[in-house]
Amino acid sequence: MQPSLLVRILTHCILGLCSLLILAPLLWVLRTSFVDKVTAYQLPPKLFFTPTLDNYRTILSEFHFGAFFMNSVTIALTSTVLAVVIGALAAYAIDRYNAGGRAMPIVILATQMMPPIVLVIPFFLIFKDIGLTNSHMGLILAYLAFNLPYVVWLLMSFMKRVPRELDEAALIDGCTPLTAFVRIIVPALLPGIGAATILSFVLCWNEFLFALMLSGQETKTLPVAISSLVTQQGTAIGAVSAATILAMMPMAIIYLTVRRFLIAGLNAGAVKG
Repeated sequence: MQPSLLVRILTHCILGLCSLLILAPLLWVLRTSFVDKVTAYQLPPKLFFTPTLDNYRTILSEFHFGAFFMNSVTIALTSTVLAVVIGALAAYAIDRYNAGGRAMPIVILATQMMPPIVLVIPFFLIFKDIGLTNSHMGLILAYLAFNLPYVVWLLMSFMKRVPRELDEAALIDGCTPLTAFVRIIVPALLPGIGAATILSFVLCWNEFLFALMLSGQETKTLPVAISSLVTQQGTAIGAVSAATILAMMPMAIIYLTVRRFLIAGLNAGAVKG
């Protein structure tokens, strides 16, 4: 039975209202990024004002945004590539060759149950002893340690939808297990790999706690750098808003570019074959 026109209109109104509530904070940050320093602190706030790009000029010229941006890109991209490559191989070995036994999937899942904050001090002490604080490599290894189990779990779920007959046929035709993985499994896993890549990159890009503890003045990532605008003398709310919008733009562009593959990967990887 088709829903009536009234029900459809009501449903769309409710969904539109919920979407507006979700977008309201983001829209307010966007609005604040275009106001001057006086208007930004006015109460009640002005809804109509003359837009200005002063906050963006400040961020790009005085805040060293480019250096912090490159730190985030380098750390997030390297950690994500390593996590996806190692995770795909691990998922293949666990699903096809039962590596680690039946308990391995549970062990991988159990690693995600420990709050990361519990490991902040041990990570800091260990990395300080081996000289990895205030370095890109330290953050890359820290992010890899947390993202790898998540990537393996996601790709294991997706791997179950790839028929075993495909790689078995490749082995019969003379391929080695690694060749079968590269030529047969990887193309079939592309939607899942795309989803794992994007989600892992987003987690690395937005991470704050470990970046705060392990980075230094020259290796700050964007979340830590933006938080430094909040000082005892006050918060440069316009500059914070502008920096937040600039930091979000790469994620929005990536999502709009690959959202079809992301949704396909999540849907396929969430269902066992």
